[in-house]
Amino acid sequence: MSSEPAPVANGAAAGAGEDKRRLRRSRWWYAAACAAVLAALLAVALRSGSFPGISSSSSSGSCGCPAARKYTGMVEDCCCDYETVDAINEEVLHPILQDLVKLPFFRYFKVKLWCDCPFWPDDGMCRLRDCSVCECPENEFPEQFKKPYNGLSPDSMICQEGKPQAAVDKTLDSRVFKGWVETDNPWTNDDETDNAEMTYVNLQLNPERYTGYTGDSARRIWDSIYKENCPKYPSEDMCREKKALYKLISGLHSSISVHIAYDYLLDESTNLWGQNLPLLYDRVLKYPERVQNLYFTYLFVLRAVTKATDYLEQAEYNTGNPEDDLKTQSLVKQLLYNPKLRTACPLPFDEAKLWQGENGPELKQEIQKQFRNISAIMDCVGCEKCRLWGKLQVLGLGTALKILFSVDGDSHLNQPLQLQRNEVIALFNLLNRLSESVKFVHEKGSSIEEVIKQQSPSNVQKGASKPNLKLAFQ
Repeated sequence: MSSEPAPVANGAAAGAGEDKRRLRRSRWWYAAACAAVLAALLAVALRSGSFPGISSSSSSGSCGCPAARKYTGMVEDCCCDYETVDAINEEVLHPILQDLVKLPFFRYFKVKLWCDCPFWPDDGMCRLRDCSVCECPENEFPEQFKKPYNGLSPDSMICQEGKPQAAVDKTLDSRVFKGWVETDNPWTNDDETDNAEMTYVNLQLNPERYTGYTGDSARRIWDSIYKENCPKYPSEDMCREKKALYKLISGLHSSISVHIAYDYLLDESTNLWGQNLPLLYDRVLKYPERVQNLYFTYLFVLRAVTKATDYLEQAEYNTGNPEDDLKTQSLVKQLLYNPKLRTACPLPFDEAKLWQGENGPELKQEIQKQFRNISAIMDCVGCEKCRLWGKLQVLGLGTALKILFSVDGDSHLNQPLQLQRNEVIALFNLLNRLSESVKFVHEKGSSIEEVIKQQSPSNVQKGASKPNLKLAFQ
């Protein structure tokens, strides 16, 4: 038998093995080539900052650097810069204030809602049920709020057989707070001692937002404030004090507009609420002066709070709930003594620069009268909820003016600081509203303005449909 076929079979097997090895090598090279191409594509995508189908839009510039800030440097007439204000607000003030205003002491505000307008007939019309205010029932707000401070506790009166003159004054000289008082604020119009006409309102149930209060009545309110009580003179002719009053009112106006835009009725048929960012742009962001005045008003009110540190630290935040009251006291101290705030912005506003010169006292009386008129105009607001927040924030601003300009800042001997409970409630709620406005403007301002620029006629291609602003911002 011949054995020659065997080598032929072995040769065929060897050829087949060589083919398989070549096939594996070609597959390896193909895989390596694909991997190299994929790596190159990945590198290009990373350098370009985007992938197919994924938007690369951000607040950064086209070079990958952070977008330039529009507001930078010192806030005009203040002692703090925009960067510091935004940082301190974000890290310190806003978180504390958000917790503080939800606690019982700062949640309930005493207000006179039903007042006759002293200047013209009230013809305001509110289109929405959201314009009305939900008043607190008698058993909801803290019992301690119903008791006016009389200098002595009931137990002390019993001990002294009802004779207050027999009691020993145990107040220490270093103690600034001597109890809540019931006295009128010289900067505001309402008679805070007239409890019969005042009611308590839960601010958490009555948020400041869009109410549908528009038209001639609403315009007349602001026209009266600016034209008759706070005229905007040319900058070079305006004295520092009147300029400050204008900036305060303008800043408050800006903050109110921000809150309306932040919580807006986008669709009345479905009761859809959300952010109306085009409105924010049209009413505030389009005008740099309004943003600047918002920051000014924020720092002004913050200065009043820090100046009253001793008084506010020792104040009694009693509501009858020891746990909540202790938390309130703790949060107030955290705000007043925060090391970041004290280091970064120790003097937000320098009130010592005002009322200088021979006519200082007369000028103060003039501006005080103007602010009282502004306070009285709040009774002419034809929307109940707008009137509530207008009165609260004007009282808060009046309290800041009272702290900064109606008290001897060095010794407190001639005019000791005395505040109503309602004034402190209004002051902190105002500071919180301003803090919210500053935060919202800082977060949304640059991106909104960029979108507006992109949608301007010069940037829209001829014949192309212009995007719907509201839909673009929702």
